[in-house]
Amino acid sequence: MTNTNIMLTLTVLNHPGVMTHICGLFARRAFNVDGILCLPINASQYSRIWLLVKDDERLEQMVRQIEKLEDVHEITINDHCQLFEQLKMLQNS
Repeated sequence: MTNTNIMLTLTVLNHPGVMTHICGLFARRAFNVDGILCLPINASQYSRIWLLVKDDERLEQMVRQIEKLEDVHEITINDHCQLFEQLKMLQNS
């Protein structure tokens, strides 16, 4: 695996503590998160979380651990990080 950026997209239940569980999982494994964005999905009980992480040998295991979390409904992995690239452009302007 390379050291390129990967975007994880999670659909999670929208309630207090979900972000703490997810970030705690990364922290306990010393896996850095380079970017986080979280927004509710319409008026539903779900939120979407986008995580920008480095692609390294531990990523597959991290994804398996995230999938085991009770509040995670779905997770996808995408090597196209346009969302974070656009936000970075806004930040630098």
